Parts: sequence; C-alpha cells; structure tokens
Amino acid sequence: MKKYSLIVFALLVLGCNLASPETQATQTATALTATADAWTETPTPTLTFTPTFTETLTPTLTFTPTITLSPTITATPTFAFPSVTVNKQAHCRYGPSVAYLHAADLYAGDVGTVRGRFIYSNWLYVKFDKLNYFCWVAPSVVDVVGDISKINYAELHLQTIGSNMYGPPKGVTAVRDGSRVTISWNQVKMTKDDDRGYLLELFVCQDGYLLWWTDSYEDQFTTSYTVKDEAGCPEPSSGLLYTVEKHGFSEPAIIPWPAP
Repeated sequence: MKKYSLIVFALLVLGCNLASPETQATQTATALTATADAWTETPTPTLTFTPTFTETLTPTLTFTPTITLSPTITATPTFAFPSVTVNKQAHCRYGPSVAYLHAADLYAGDVGTVRGRFIYSNWLYVKFDKLNYFCWVAPSVVDVVGDISKINYAELHLQTIGSNMYGPPKGVTAVRDGSRVTISWNQVKMTKDDDRGYLLELFVCQDGYLLWWTDSYEDQFTTSYTVKDEAGCPEPSSGLLYTVEKHGFSEPAIIPWPAP
C-alpha cells in the first residue's frame, strides 16, 4: 500500500511541473525558429551550359595540275602530181575524147602536171605550164611520170567553157530499127564563123556492156546520127545532144531513147 502511495505522489509532482498547452506551443515554435536559424543554406546549383564544339574540318583541296600536251607536228608530205611531157604534136581538148572542141595546140617537149582523169575513158586532165587553164589529152600523146591511179576523177562542166548564144537543138527524136537507133533533130542556124556543128554524148549497150560513146559533126547541116544499141544491159541506154559553136557548148537536149 505504501508503494502505490509513492507512485501517486510522483505523478502529482510531475503534473504540477508540466507547462500549460499554450506555453508548450510557444516553446516548440521558439525552438523550431532557433533550429531554422542554425541551418546552413545549401545552395541549389545553377547549371551553366558550356557548349561542346565539334570542329568540322574543311578539307584542303589538292589540285591535280592539268597537263597541256605539246603536240608533235608531223609534216604532211606534199602530194606530187604526176608530170607529163608531150611526145608529138597534138591537140588539147575541152573534153576527154576527140569529139570535143579544140582547146590548144601541143608540141613535143611541152610539160605539165596531171590534175584529173575521166571515169569513162583514159584521157587525162592536165595543167600545162604554158597555159593558164586546164584541158584534156589522150594518154598516147604524153609521157607520164608518176602514179596516175592516185589521181581523182574529174567531172565535165561544159557550160563553164566560154558561152553559147544559140541554145540546144530542137525537135529531137530517136527511132529504133532492131539494134540500130537513129537520132534526128532540127538544124540550128549559126553563122559560118561560129558554126562548130553538134556533139553527142551517149550511153549505148553493145555486147552486154553499157558504153560511154561520143561523136560530133563539124557543121550545122547534118542533123541525124545512127548508132548500134542492143538489149541485155543492166542500165538503160540514154543520150544528150549539144549545139557547138566556137565560143562553147549549149545546154544539152535530152534524147528520148527508145527501149530495145
């Protein structure tokens, strides 16, 4: 019993020493304030962005030098035209057969160079030293030094030779009798001084070959011509007829060739 009395007494003493609730609250607040004042502020770090640069390297261009070649000039050999020397007195003509107009007289010893040849005959187109124009010669009247086969073929341009005031023949016809063709035309009236007749340039079929065929009349009064022309060639026969006067050749008249 005495033991319990002591406990009760101790509680009473404690109760008398406890502060009131208001006082406790004030004390608690004061203690918290003091504690807060004693805190050491821990600063919040401010992040400073330091950019990281990635260096982009600009490549150094290495130039490859352009090599300029210095061409080696190779000398082109100068072509030497075959030379000719006349071996007898002869004629130089304005076309590659004896049917064409006379262009110049040739004498033994005359020299020149071959500038062309004809595709349908073996006549040569020559520039003689003594002439200021070209003309045609038969190969039999000249001695040639050089390779004729390397010479180009030359074409005929009869209308570039002089002039002709009379024009081509009119009324041209051609009649066949078997393998013979007769060509006829009207007379072209020329003065006696101008008159050099007519020229015929034909392609006729003989023995299976198409032949280049030329002939001429020396005056205006013969107005027909007969030639052999057969069947059997791969190309048709044909012909041209010219008026010839001393100044040159007319435009050609086309011969209406009869089929075989």
